[in-house]
Amino acid sequence: MKLIKFCILILLSAITTIVSAQNNKPLRLGVAGLSHGHLWEVLSRLDRGDFEVVGIAEKNMQLWQNKILKEKVSEDRFFQDLGEMLDKAKPEAVIVYESIYDHLRVVEECAPRGIHVMVEKPLATTAAQAKRIEELAHKYNIMVLTNYETTWYPANHKAYDLVKSGQVGNVSRINVYDGHSGPVEIGCGPEFLEWLTDPVKNGGGAVIDFGCYGANLSTWIMNGQKPKSVFATLKQQKPSVYPKVDDDATIVLEYPNVTTIIMASWNWPISRKDMHIYGNKGYVYQDNATDMRIYENKETKLHADKLPEPYNDSFYYLKAAVRGEISVKPTDLSSLENNMIVVEILEAAIKSNETGKAVKLN
Repeated sequence: MKLIKFCILILLSAITTIVSAQNNKPLRLGVAGLSHGHLWEVLSRLDRGDFEVVGIAEKNMQLWQNKILKEKVSEDRFFQDLGEMLDKAKPEAVIVYESIYDHLRVVEECAPRGIHVMVEKPLATTAAQAKRIEELAHKYNIMVLTNYETTWYPANHKAYDLVKSGQVGNVSRINVYDGHSGPVEIGCGPEFLEWLTDPVKNGGGAVIDFGCYGANLSTWIMNGQKPKSVFATLKQQKPSVYPKVDDDATIVLEYPNVTTIIMASWNWPISRKDMHIYGNKGYVYQDNATDMRIYENKETKLHADKLPEPYNDSFYYLKAAVRGEISVKPTDLSSLENNMIVVEILEAAIKSNETGKAVKLN
């Protein structure tokens, strides 16, 4: 009996050693598309060592000429066809830098091959697309994560903790402000603008590009609860610059006891991603990634502490999730469940603007 127990311990130790060694290897990462302006997130991390780009799929060969990519990724890892890249490079996960409309196409290629996917926000352009992505993820047992810059803000997580601890009392209002002076105005590249300002490829303008942040954060704070109704007003403040899509969106989410107002715009005089949360005892102002103001009898300033790995970085998080080191909870900011609701909210906002009426959600 002692010998059997000893052998089991040796076997468990060997398995642990093998798993640990595997997890220490860089994540085999595929890149689908090179047209998204957030591509810099990959470029700035290429030498970090937690992932290795094993394949890039991009039809437009002119985009292969990215100086940093050409220096860091060998030429034989570039493909025009996504399926060929997946079969030859065999990535563990794929990060998507194509139009929002194309997220579904990438998942359709990756899911049957058992390859996990992380898309840039939002998950999809329509609820029908999001539902198909969900079906594929469940059928083939893959993760489909959605990446938002604000997910990795220490101040957002500190604000969440303060709300959940009851420090501001019963929350009644959440105001979320997101945007900048406009993608043209800040100098986004032509390959990015081509689909970012297209009502089909992006699903809309500012309502999609920046409205998704507030929908994501509100769904998180509300523990995955859907709003009862969505009312929205979308405007074209600069029709000569953005003739096909809105450039300013105000979205009102009504929950049983909470109202969220999302102010998403390509018309802010500054770049901003901030949030105000009000309760009957006080408020929390998340001013930027780390700075906050808290009111409880008096206002005090707070600098949020750094988040621990892997919760401080989208690629650390992706690797840990793929390797089974962490579990993605349904209420997490990156989860498929949260982002299904986000897409439903955005679709309802567009419909509300068209009808002039609030849209009720089931």
